[in-house]
Amino acid sequence: MNWFHAAVLGLIQGLTEFLPVSSSAHLRVSSALLGWDDPGAAFTAVTQLGTETAVLIYFRKDIARIISTWAASLVKPELRSDPNARMGWFVIVGTLPIGILGKLFQDTIETQLRDLRIIGTTLILFGVILAFADRTRAVRSARPITALTFPHALGYGFAQSLALIPGVSRSGGTISAGLLLSYSREAAARYSFLLAIPAVLASGVLELFKIGEGPAPAWGPTVLATLIAFVVGYAAIAWFLKYISNNSFTPFVVYRILLGVLIIGLVTTGFLAPDAGAVH
Repeated sequence: MNWFHAAVLGLIQGLTEFLPVSSSAHLRVSSALLGWDDPGAAFTAVTQLGTETAVLIYFRKDIARIISTWAASLVKPELRSDPNARMGWFVIVGTLPIGILGKLFQDTIETQLRDLRIIGTTLILFGVILAFADRTRAVRSARPITALTFPHALGYGFAQSLALIPGVSRSGGTISAGLLLSYSREAAARYSFLLAIPAVLASGVLELFKIGEGPAPAWGPTVLATLIAFVVGYAAIAWFLKYISNNSFTPFVVYRILLGVLIIGLVTTGFLAPDAGAVH
């Protein structure tokens, strides 16, 4: 991977990480279409450290309140009913599924699930699910984020774990779960961003050790991509939260389906091989 490739992929990561369109799918598909090598799961995970840093800064006040109140509640029982203390536990509980499943299926995630046919299919399938969730939520009263419960947090967590499959989308999966559970678009998105923090940071730190070794990209281009992803990702968070406060997810659904159909069509016609760009 050269510096230009890294810059382009960092831009794509920053633009797509928080939108319900799957950043991992876009990194994989963009590389295949441009004739570049698949950047791989390690590169994807490390560049996500950039976008997740954007989350930490954007939600810094919320995160500080959650961590401080949660820690204090461990020794002060009267604080355990505080919404911030409860949110701390909700994030912990919601992180368990992706941590366990990610470890169990790591090899499959990094190899077989990066097949372009799988990515095209998941883009379409989970686009339809997002459309259904958004439409059904619209006919029910919307729950605020303070109405979150432990069973719902776990449900969010299992939805997040589906994002281990490129094409599903971490935000798309968790937001769909939130909408199906009758939470508002804003509440579903906000918890989705908070829930991703432990999993993304842990994954990124673990994958750091693979950068520069074997087929993984070198350190320099990876750092550049991560920095670009941070800057673009911060702007994407602000725009997305403002957008969904008054708009539906329909444009993202249409985009996902069109992209999925395009990918499957290109593979079916032989224009792209299912493992195009994969490093063996």
